[in-house]
Amino acid sequence: MPEQDDEREFDIKWADNAEHKEPSARARMLAARWKENPPAPQPFRADPGPARRRRSSWVSAVIVFGCVAGLIALIGYINYRSSY
Repeated sequence: MPEQDDEREFDIKWADNAEHKEPSARARMLAARWKENPPAPQPFRADPGPARRRRSSWVSAVIVFGCVAGLIALIGYINYRSSY
């Protein structure tokens, strides 16, 4: 038997012109949540909160070089102890 429905192609214009469009699951969830507890109004571009102070680059460099020097010293100590 020839399959009749396999030849049909989905027509996006037909779907866009539909009278009733079902909202997505997230839209339904938010609508139900906001019925009881509506969200507070937000400005279009809200001011970000206070920014943390950034660590200066030289402090970061000292921390990295200190860790590397400590690791080199530890490896040297382990090799020194294992030679005896």
